[in-house]
Amino acid sequence: MSLTILSLAIGLPAMLLMRVPLALAIGLATIAALWTADIDLMIFAQRMVSGTQSFSLLAIPFFILAGDLMTAGGISRRLVGFADVLVRHRTGGLGMVAVLAAAFFAALSGSAPATTAAIGAIMIPEMEKRGYSRAFATALAVAGGIIGPMLPPSIPMVVWGVMSETSISDLFLAGIVPGLLLAIGLMAVCWWHARRNGITPEPKASRTEIWRAFNDAKWALCGPIVVLGGIYGGIVTPTEAAIVASVFALILGIGVYRELSISRIGAVTRGSLKTMTIVMFIIALANGFGWIMAFEEIPGRLTESLAPLSGMPVLYVLMLNLSLLVIGCVMDNLAAMIVLASFLVPIGKQLGMDPVQFGAMVSINFTIGMATPPFGYTLFVGAAISGLRIGQIARPLMPMLAVMIAVLLLVAFVPPVTLAISGLLQ
Repeated sequence: MSLTILSLAIGLPAMLLMRVPLALAIGLATIAALWTADIDLMIFAQRMVSGTQSFSLLAIPFFILAGDLMTAGGISRRLVGFADVLVRHRTGGLGMVAVLAAAFFAALSGSAPATTAAIGAIMIPEMEKRGYSRAFATALAVAGGIIGPMLPPSIPMVVWGVMSETSISDLFLAGIVPGLLLAIGLMAVCWWHARRNGITPEPKASRTEIWRAFNDAKWALCGPIVVLGGIYGGIVTPTEAAIVASVFALILGIGVYRELSISRIGAVTRGSLKTMTIVMFIIALANGFGWIMAFEEIPGRLTESLAPLSGMPVLYVLMLNLSLLVIGCVMDNLAAMIVLASFLVPIGKQLGMDPVQFGAMVSINFTIGMATPPFGYTLFVGAAISGLRIGQIARPLMPMLAVMIAVLLLVAFVPPVTLAISGLLQ
């Protein structure tokens, strides 16, 4: 094995285990590999620049901005209020409110951390007041955030679509059924938890309350129609839809709900820019890392090493999913998709899976990693909101992770779960 391959295969995981920041670890591993291969380091800079020059990648910063504007403008609070009057009278109803609100918000933001932050800030203290443990409420906000990247529009689906040259619109459609299945599964966990712990449901909302909540949230509920209707109506591309979502959130926050003042826009935008910068910098570095992997033909060698399993496709897919889940636990989902795309795409072809189904499977794998201890992004967001340690959140999160993995297995082995909707629309 050459020094170059050792730099990539051992250097990056070793630095991650030593808690070196992800971007720095990717950059150092790539530079070491280029140096050992006697390749001009200027290529790294060129790949970083060229890797971010995709029009589709513009969707990422604009969906991040849209999520922050929706939280600041009162949109997320109104979505929670509408979900509350629909299901609060059920056993586990308040937990179901958090899940429904996450699904509503997901259809606008496409981001797991943004969904967890928006819903968790409102629901964690409210659930604690009504008998739920703070740890369970936080775990539910973390798990609910995972619905964000599944339901369209989805930032991870955009990234995978760019890296694998798969239709982003078809990937969006592929996430609808898995996202809804996850929402239903999380509601079942809420019902089971409430029954087990004797949490009494809230009084059923009257028709007047339901109408008032709907009237208050009606413009927010129009968001998914505007964004997704624009995409599938052929009016805007997924990238342009992210800009539409940001403008829509701005108009509602300032002109309709009047909770977002012009003076606050600067502060909200600065917060979004910090997140955007981190994400785009990782993507730029990961492109250089992916290039040297392709140059050393590592993806091809790894694909060949899995060849003995090709005659056992079920075992092959299970091992692949297990590997991706482990990677997702320790690596940023967007960076992982970019770094591993050149390796994963040939595997999808070798398995004979539809590119859309395979892309959905990969995206959902890494999305689940965002809620998986010890390094999941949404875990950190939930911990920051609740003030709890990761270990305290992890225990009540386990049954929710089991639901996520069950959904993932359906995606991997039941093609209609991801392909039925696109098939109906063709």
